Order: sequence, then C-alpha cells, then structure tokens
Amino acid sequence: MTITDAPAETRPARRRRRIAGTVLLWLLLLPGLCWAVVRVGGWERGPLIQLLAFTPYAAVWAWIPALSALFRRRWAAGAVAAVTAAVLAACVLPRALPDLDRGPERGVALHVMTSNMLYGGADAGEIVRLVRQHDVAVLAVQELAPQAEATLAAAGLGDLLPYHELAPEAGASGTGLYSRYPLTGPAAKRNAGGFQQTSGTIQPPGTAAVFVESVHPLAPSAPDTFAGWRTDLHDQPRSDRGGPRRILLGDFNATLDHGPLRELISHGYRDAADTVGKGLIGTWGPYDGDPIPPVTIDHVLVDEEIGVRDVSVHDVRDSDHRAVIAALVLPAAP
Repeated sequence: MTITDAPAETRPARRRRRIAGTVLLWLLLLPGLCWAVVRVGGWERGPLIQLLAFTPYAAVWAWIPALSALFRRRWAAGAVAAVTAAVLAACVLPRALPDLDRGPERGVALHVMTSNMLYGGADAGEIVRLVRQHDVAVLAVQELAPQAEATLAAAGLGDLLPYHELAPEAGASGTGLYSRYPLTGPAAKRNAGGFQQTSGTIQPPGTAAVFVESVHPLAPSAPDTFAGWRTDLHDQPRSDRGGPRRILLGDFNATLDHGPLRELISHGYRDAADTVGKGLIGTWGPYDGDPIPPVTIDHVLVDEEIGVRDVSVHDVRDSDHRAVIAALVLPAAP
C-alpha cells in the first residue's frame, strides 16, 4: 500500500507551523519596510534621526527576510520584502559607485581636510603629519578647545598653513579654519544650536575666489537637540545663489540618509566621497573604543563647478572621528 497523503492528525500541526512561519516573516520584514518609507520620504523625526544614520546596515538586513520568504515560497511576503530591499539598496549602493560626472578634470589642484578633535584631545602631531603628507592647503577642525590650538601650533601647523580664523572653546563647540592662502573676510559665527563655525574666502593662484567654511551643526544626541540639528543644517550656506564657489567641510552630524543634508546638497553641491564611490566609508563611531557601528557623518561638500579627484579617510589617535581628505580641482580663472 502506498501512502500519498499525510495522516489527518499531522495536517493541523503542519498548518500551524506554516502560519507561524508566515507571521514570523512578516514581523521580520516590517521594520525594513517602515525604514524604507521613512528614508525615502525624508520623514525622520525624534529618535528616528539617530536611527536613520545606520541605514546601510538596514539595507543589508532587508535581504534576509526577502530571501527567506522567497525560499519558503511565501510570495506575498517575498514580494514586499524584495521591493523593500531593492529600495534601500537604491538609496545606499550609489555611494559605493563613482559618478560619471566628477566635475572639471583640469584646473588648479586643491587638497582640503576636515578633522573633529574630540574636545580638543586628538593627536595634533598626527593631524599635522596628514596635512604635510597630503599637501593639504585648507584644514577645518571641529571641537577645537584652547589647548588644541596650542598643541597644533606646537606641532608646526602654522609653518604649513599660516593663515587662520579660529574660535576655540572648551567642550565641543569650538572650531577653526587654517589655510595656505590668505583668508579674505574671515568670520566666526555661532549656530542656532550653539556650535561655532569659521569661514573665509581663499583665492589660490590661477583660479577664482572660493568660500570655505568649517561646518559643525548641533549633534542630534537628545530630544532637546533635534530641532537645533535640523535648523543648523537648514541654515548652512547654499551654493546656487550667486557669489563665489563654496566648499563646506566638517562634521555635519548627518549622513546622506538624512533628508536635511540631502536637501542642502541639492542646492548646488556634490558630496566629494559620494562622487568618487567612497561614500560608505565610516568616519565616526568606534574609533575611540565606543561599541558603535561606523557611520559617515564627516563630509566635504563642493560647488558643482568644482571637480573631485579622490577622497581618503584616516584614523586620528584620541579622536572618535576619522579625518577626511579630498583632492579637488578648481576651474582655472578665465
């Protein structure tokens, strides 16, 4: 005798297992679905601001329920999960691919660097070594405390970058801008969130004037900082309103998954790391020992008329941030 059907008493158990598996798959895919909706809509609010910084990790996770559902032939769940995973991949993967348009390829070379000094305690010698080794002409530092100004000077930064506009303060609010070229109209301003930003205009030989600013919006670290973070990003200078070309570089406390930063970039900028396919390299997180997955919150934004040749990221001892160096091309003066 050949038995072709399962005994009747096993069918309910099998049905329960199938229902439980389907429910589990939906529970696994719903967080990714909600994440994708918030990311695409730019609807991050409250604690979602912090969470959205980890979107690249969510994009990887999203494929787990998608592949599981398709393997188990749960077609409805599989379709939703696959679309979710594809949407998150479309948000994240372009940062790992170089753009076809990197701006001008010929002109005047300019290397710029940004480094957050973690309350002024970062190793000044390493920062100066990076400036010298990579021929950096403009350096932006954040969290510049008074003692850090002294240690950078003692390490010989003034010999390499003799012009500066500094606003050192204890804690995280200080900032500084150092340059090989004279700074026209140097200025320091305090953001609505309380952090300082320094700026000035440089004009390397053979090119037009370029406005540069050391950027440091308030960090979205607690509920009472969320509004200030959004305001500070909104108040950053645009580069599509006439005037000189602009370079904004610093600790933006935002990734390319945050709507306010994407909105700022849409006003005449390109993100240097994203442009050359290095936009997923982490710049903040575990570098001072904290158990935080790395995220990319330090950026160099350049006017769309400025070319980007390369970007490199470097550890700096005693800082929770890594330094970012961008090799740029300024259009030659007419």
